[in-house]
Amino acid sequence: MATYQEFIAQNEERDGVRFSWNVWPSSRLEATRMVVPLAALYTPIKERPDLPPIQYDPVMCTRSTCRAILNPFCQVDYRAKLWTCNFCFQRNQFPRQYQGISEQHQPAELIPQFSTIEYTLTRGHTAPPIYLLVIDTCMDEEDLQALKESLQMSLSLLPPNALVGLITYGRMVQVHELGCEGCSKSYVFRGTKDLTAKQIQEMLGIGRLAGQAQARGNAPQQPQQQQPMNRFLQPVHKCDMNLTDLLGELQRDPWPVGTAKRPLRSTGVALSIAVGLLECTFPNSGARIMLFIGGPGTQGPGMVVADELKTPIRSHHDIEKDNARYMRKAIKHYEALAGRASTNGHTIDIYSCALDQTGLHEMKYCPNLTGGHMVMADSFNTSLFKQTFQRVFSKDLKGEFKMAFGGVLEVKTSRELKISGAIGPCTSMNVKGPSVSDTEIGVGGTCQWKFCGIYPNSTVALFFEVVNQHNAPIPQGGRGCVQFVTQYQHSSGQRRVRVTTLARNWADAQTNIQHISAGFDQEAAAALMARIAVYRAENEEGPDVLRWLDRMLIRLCQKFGDYHKDDPNSFRFAENFSLYPQFMFHMRRSQFLQVFNNSPDETSYYRHILLREDITQSLIMIQPILYSYSFGGTEPVLLDTSSILPDRILLMDTFFQILIFHGETIDSWKEQKFQDQPGHENFKQLLNAPQDDAQEILQNRFPMPRYIVCGQGSSQARFLLCRVNPSQTHNNMYAWGGSSSQSQSQDGGAPVLTDDVSLQVFMDHLKKLAVSSSS
Repeated sequence: MATYQEFIAQNEERDGVRFSWNVWPSSRLEATRMVVPLAALYTPIKERPDLPPIQYDPVMCTRSTCRAILNPFCQVDYRAKLWTCNFCFQRNQFPRQYQGISEQHQPAELIPQFSTIEYTLTRGHTAPPIYLLVIDTCMDEEDLQALKESLQMSLSLLPPNALVGLITYGRMVQVHELGCEGCSKSYVFRGTKDLTAKQIQEMLGIGRLAGQAQARGNAPQQPQQQQPMNRFLQPVHKCDMNLTDLLGELQRDPWPVGTAKRPLRSTGVALSIAVGLLECTFPNSGARIMLFIGGPGTQGPGMVVADELKTPIRSHHDIEKDNARYMRKAIKHYEALAGRASTNGHTIDIYSCALDQTGLHEMKYCPNLTGGHMVMADSFNTSLFKQTFQRVFSKDLKGEFKMAFGGVLEVKTSRELKISGAIGPCTSMNVKGPSVSDTEIGVGGTCQWKFCGIYPNSTVALFFEVVNQHNAPIPQGGRGCVQFVTQYQHSSGQRRVRVTTLARNWADAQTNIQHISAGFDQEAAAALMARIAVYRAENEEGPDVLRWLDRMLIRLCQKFGDYHKDDPNSFRFAENFSLYPQFMFHMRRSQFLQVFNNSPDETSYYRHILLREDITQSLIMIQPILYSYSFGGTEPVLLDTSSILPDRILLMDTFFQILIFHGETIDSWKEQKFQDQPGHENFKQLLNAPQDDAQEILQNRFPMPRYIVCGQGSSQARFLLCRVNPSQTHNNMYAWGGSSSQSQSQDGGAPVLTDDVSLQVFMDHLKKLAVSSSS
């Protein structure tokens, strides 16, 4: 029998799913006492090159309220050619093309190893993908030049049949025609006035021909219907030269900027026109609006700060004191745009490159609800932006784009389970069904969610509720089933359906609690609790969220710890629970919940990434990985001050930053350039080793992390010092007598100047609270 660790790893590899509990409590009452909710992290279109290509439509259960898809857990009668649905127990006849099946000749969807399978639907291809570029022209020449070069390069990466459009804005908004040869022509809109999709349609003269043809009573011909749209959205292969020239000729916004003023930027109106343009030309089809901004919106709807430089853009402190004048109105504007875009299946990406904030905090709903990218850098002229932008168009092993459009995820559950909600880059489709729970966690009240943009790493957290009553026991050996059905438009234009069906055993928590606790997945639980905490932090006060996390941790220790009442030293945790408290310790200290020293834009950016990445990446964000390089070899070390030694190089990966830290001795050797002297090849190799490993991480990650190399005592070392567990601080570094340099050599490590509690103190308090008879 495989261990649970192997079982969990195998399931993640095959199905892209990890549950917080792998044996489920059989009654509602017991499930609420488990503290960590029954939930799963699911990666709907995880890369699986080994899946067999299936070119027919899936077979569905005939009961209208069920419609579950045939899967390996169904009971099959090969002689009568019947199958019994494992969700509603309806008996169904196999369609005619399945007449030849037998136990020896099973179709792929009944073979147990294909609990995840992908169907390519045979019904027609969809429209080509659409890319609408929305460019801010109020930026430095150098930045604008770098952005233009990146965009010209990206045209060669697009599929030739993709449609592309261009909108530029500063004080005014210009929608460029791409169809005209010889002279460039654009429609100019005022940057202070919002327009509806209908007004935009009339002003740009879109859809008139089709309208006139219908008025005359005959159905319009296909080319005629396409005619009016073609002026603004053209196939790349047609307008490649034209658009490359247009981009090359882009100038900075010509409106003069007064002294001590910000340039007037109409970001809100430009985005509104982009959403309106796609809404009236290509509703319900795969499209991306790519917004490039170099500063905050300063006029019109969606403005986030006034144009006077003396008024700074809002900080967390201003938001707390209700002092952010434009914030609520702007959030309302962008949230409405995000809602309209997601209704039509359009994705909004935001590439924000500036040294100051640009208003990502107000715009966060645009990428969050539509599954778009949010990228944050200091300038468009950095490799961080350039390489990240290139990776948007990265391809898989088969040479196909990794991006997919118009995903819809439907969840089906067996009768004892209901679905409470989802947290991830998706919006609710408000589809009620028998499996929808009344208690909501995240986006609930539905069994279907829409992912306008979906990628192989997009991961959603799904929360379940056990509804089986305490007095109606599930028969011994019973299993609960869950089915995830994801329909999406593949980058090749095909419609595909990925189906994952899972089953887990039920256990009675009163008699078999050890079975349930043995199936606990602490990594999945930590990532799921982090998602709930971040979701709550968006609408609740920070301290309330921290108190909630603490309460949940104490309750988990009380329920599953092994201890004698009122004796903290007797507390023991099973191995598969032992890391959970330290994940929570680092989560409490992380930038997801602690807003100190971060701007609202940064906080929105960090949270945006956490809510869409898979478990491995989420855990790196919560508790960074630290590797040590010394002449003795390379090894992973504790994220602790004791790991900071003078003769070591450390490599820390926080997901957002890759940091190489040279200890004091190494740093001084490097200053003296020993690595360039003959006879010191070992030292040169030691310096290069972490850089090679860092390059490997930098090459594969999206968005590209910030790369930092620093020495002990330098200002950049703060990135490391704020993340390590402060086991040695200025308060206890003299505890063993002697000076600080002695303390560093005796005890190992360098003290951190902080009043934060260390993991040891945190654990002592936790044990005290867990075993106390009063709490």
